[in-house]
Amino acid sequence: MSDTRQATISPTERAGSRKVFIKTYGCQMNVYDSQRMGDALATGGYVATEAMEDADLVLLNTCHIREKAAEKIYSELGRIRVMKAERAAMGKDTRVAVAGCVAQAEGREIIARAPIVDLVIGPQTYHRLPDALLRVDKGERVVETDYAVEDKFEHLPKAGKREISARGVTAFLTVQEGCDKFCTFCVVPYTRGAEVSRPLAQILDEARRLADAGVREATLLGQNVNAWHGEDAAGRPIGLGGLLYALAEIPGLDRLRYTTSHPRDMDDELIAAHRDLPELMPYLHLPVQSGSDTILKAMNRRHTGDDYLRLIERIRTARPDIALSGDFIVGFPGESDKDFEATMRLIEAVGYASAFSFKYSPRPGTPGAELPGHVDEAVKAERLARLQDLLRCQQQAFSESLVGKSLSVLVDKPGRRPGQIVGRSPYLQPVVMDENAGTVGDVVTVEIAGAVANSLIAVGASDARSALTGGPVAA
Repeated sequence: MSDTRQATISPTERAGSRKVFIKTYGCQMNVYDSQRMGDALATGGYVATEAMEDADLVLLNTCHIREKAAEKIYSELGRIRVMKAERAAMGKDTRVAVAGCVAQAEGREIIARAPIVDLVIGPQTYHRLPDALLRVDKGERVVETDYAVEDKFEHLPKAGKREISARGVTAFLTVQEGCDKFCTFCVVPYTRGAEVSRPLAQILDEARRLADAGVREATLLGQNVNAWHGEDAAGRPIGLGGLLYALAEIPGLDRLRYTTSHPRDMDDELIAAHRDLPELMPYLHLPVQSGSDTILKAMNRRHTGDDYLRLIERIRTARPDIALSGDFIVGFPGESDKDFEATMRLIEAVGYASAFSFKYSPRPGTPGAELPGHVDEAVKAERLARLQDLLRCQQQAFSESLVGKSLSVLVDKPGRRPGQIVGRSPYLQPVVMDENAGTVGDVVTVEIAGAVANSLIAVGASDARSALTGGPVAA
């Protein structure tokens, strides 16, 4: 789930405006946050650029989940220092800001180690970004990492219809932030804070604006999204399932997803939503991390492997065509060969359509980093290779099981080759189709002719034969 991408603020650049380059690391929530920071900066006259060397403001929106995350940011800041000096030689000023979870974790240490940084701002205070930059313009070096008392979403400007449309027919929508689970391997409770749910009316308002701008599919985001809770119009308490029922009523918003979930918060209402709502895609990312009860206890997951398997059985009973995705950590402190084999058995029992898997890396400040019995790196590497081989076989088997079936696909972009378009299957795979199948924003039904790598090929797709024999395809 780690990648980098640039955020778009506006499809046009106004003469005389300052330019901002936003680089986003990590998860979907950071992508959403970068878009909202872009919206906030647009009110201060900033427009987007995809060229860092042209930027008056360089903003790094950081992730702290993976090993050495902070060091990677300092390395990037070293490259930015050179670029800033080159611009200064041409008489151009450059502001540098670090946002996100590394900013929250490191705080003033970033400014101490990287003097080129003008602003450090955490994920709970980025609505204050324009005001913070005004302070920077007055010569102050600003650190904004205190948890905000006010609701940041109420203070963020709303993106215009043109800006939303420019981002495409799919969108992220943060509904919940923070986590109270305190898994011993995870930094999220320390960088994102306690669980907070956005109010139902606020979410519905944003979702309606997305749909009005042409968004056809929304993915609800949260560090622990299925812990979302609120009240309906009558004041009755509801959970994520109730929110999904309400969102399914919005005209034009034809497809819904959510991520990332915790098994302990999959309640009856949410499982019923999977049964009842055709708008809710039959794809669920439900991390388990390990199949060993000993390791799950050490991780403070507060469920067993059998608890997880029984939950999967209930979900599949409600929605037989659902596909599962998961997260796995190998080599957690104390993990024995027996513990690892328990994880492999759980994977075999579930049968995943996709998954994310990693070697355990200690995160400073987490309880896991202090546990005894850290596993040798070579052992971790061997276990991860075995686990990923199994997951790849399962993913390929799932994709091949779709060949010959008809799937509903959301067309979301042109293909890389002439005569092709690309869409999303209900299971998040790219589907390569003939351009005559539809236009961007259409939901079309196509028959699947083949599966290659991480993509599906629809019957009649232009140049499908070479795609199926290993040629590059749009993805």
